[in-house]
Formats: sequence, C-alpha cells, structure tokens
Amino acid sequence: SARPLARTAPPTVAGSHFVTATQSPSTGPLITDDAAREAAAVVGRLRRALEGVLFGQETLIDLVIVGLLARGHILLEGLPGVGKTELVKGLSRARDLSNKRVQFTPDLLPGDITGNPLLEEVGGQRRFTFHQGPVFTNILLADEINRASPKTQSALLEAMQERSVTVMGQTHALPRPFVVLATQNPIELEGTYPLPEAQLDRFLFKLDVPVTGVDTLERIVLHREIGVAPDVPRVLDAAALDRLLEQVRRVYMAPAVANYIARLVAGTQPGATTAAGVKFGASPRAALALAAAAKAKGLVDGRVNASYEDVRAVAPAVLRHRVIHDYAARLAGQSDAAQVAQLLAEHNA
Repeated sequence: SARPLARTAPPTVAGSHFVTATQSPSTGPLITDDAAREAAAVVGRLRRALEGVLFGQETLIDLVIVGLLARGHILLEGLPGVGKTELVKGLSRARDLSNKRVQFTPDLLPGDITGNPLLEEVGGQRRFTFHQGPVFTNILLADEINRASPKTQSALLEAMQERSVTVMGQTHALPRPFVVLATQNPIELEGTYPLPEAQLDRFLFKLDVPVTGVDTLERIVLHREIGVAPDVPRVLDAAALDRLLEQVRRVYMAPAVANYIARLVAGTQPGATTAAGVKFGASPRAALALAAAAKAKGLVDGRVNASYEDVRAVAPAVLRHRVIHDYAARLAGQSDAAQVAQLLAEHNA
C-alpha cells in the first residue's frame, strides 16, 4: 500500500514561506479525509462500470481513470480487436458528457477535425461563417489516429494544449472539459504513421492494451456478441466530474515527492547515468504531468496526499513515450519501457 506522508511540510529551501496542513500555495484549501473517501467511492462506481466493458484489464482501467482526473489526454496502443475503442466508448457512456468520434484515415484533412469556414449569404451579404468540426466536444475519440497523415495528426496540437482552435486567424474556445482519447495500432503495422514528438508530448499517458488470456477470452465468448455494445450505466454526471477534477488539484504533494519527480525527469536527459542512448529526454511538461497524475492516483485510492508509490505507479505511462532514443539505441533494440524501468530502479524515493 502507498506510504502516507505528513500533510505539514517543512519550509522551502529559501525559507520564505510554509506549506501548512490546510492550504497549498497554488490551489488553496487541501482536500479533507471525508471528501477523499467520498471521491474514491464515486471513482469505484465508474471503475465497476468500465470493468463490465473490458474484461480482465483492471490496471489499464485504473490508469485511464487516473489520466482523466488529471485532466490529461490518453493514447491507447494495441492490436486491432483488443477493446481499445470499446473502452473509450464505454467511458463516454458512463459519463454525462458530449462525445464525438473521428475515424482517422489517410485521406482525412485537418478541416475535417477542426471545422471549416463556409461561404454563406447572411443578410444579403456573402461572407465566411465558421462551422465547427467534431473537435468541439467534451470527449473526442480519435480512432486509429496513426492512420492519418502527419499534417492531419498535427491539427490536434493546438486543441490538446490550448483547448482552442484557430481557423483563418480567429480563435475558438473548446468546451470544458476537453479530453482526447486516441487509439493507435503498433507503428510496425502497414499503413500507419508515427505520431510526431510534439504531439506525443501532449498525451499525458501512453498505455498498452495487451491481448487477454484464456480465462478472459472465455468470459468474452460467454458474455459478448459481435456488433452488440455492452450496456454501460451512467454513473457520473458533469457536476460530479467537476468536483472530482477540482478535488484532484487540492490533493497535497510534499516537497520531498516533488523533488522525487524532478529527479526522475532529470534522469531521462541525455548525459544522465540512466539515459544511455537517449537523444531527447522528458520535458518540464512531463514533470507537471507526473505530478498531476500522482495526485489523481492518490485521490482514486481515497487519500489526501500524493505518495512516492503514486509517482512510481504512473511514471511508466507518463515518461516512456517522452524518451526519444538515438539511432544506435533503436538499432540495438533498446526499448522505452526498459529505460523507464531502469530509471525507477536506480532512483529511489
């Protein structure tokens, strides 16, 4: 189980202020024990609903929930038919939020995602009127995102980072919350395009969806039919989700845990002892992502603080797609997962 941390923190190195047991410098009052337990109960109902959609993937479902509560975008990678799209669709049905789906194909254009200006006659005058694309939603399912061209993939860059879309010099705000849940096939498959590094960095998590074992396959055969979607109860409305998102921000993070995050991210940089063969390491955005995910993990488990174990639990999903190896390392078969595992083994809390 996660190791608890005292909620009263020591002064900073500069000694200029204290982080007390009741407030945080950035988010104000910290979450209470009762609120954390209530939040964990709500998350439990969402978890059970999703476990009825994707059998035998409890760890994956927990990480998806953590990623959403951390206000992050999630990239799911796996072979066709393992349940990536069904998980995302089930999540959309379990939450009272708008959702749209875009099937990415090689002929998809950026305007098919963001929307296009159309010439219309209004009040006797002809002018361009912007028509919103499917990106204007709460949950965007970007299905098989790596089957589209790099130009079309990049159409999501501004939306994922700024939560807005700019067309013909005019910026349009997206609904809040806005989350991209993307699926992709392994990049070795024919007809796929690797996502650019700038876009990968905008995904909070990259999660593998593994092929299930015999017991799980038996459950699927007994309880599923081709073409019939599973029945998913709606367990979370917009107001409840807003409360959870706000409560994550009020989970306490001790300076020692923040330092641990900083050491992990620094350990991915070229020249670090744990970064042999690394061309580019994780960015400061990765450190913020790791902190947000650790807070969300703490709340999901019903605690008021983020622990070292929370950081270690989410670090592979946050860091592995942000570590870019050089050509020699890729040729030698060095994997991102092994790199992050070595990083965690050599950097103790």
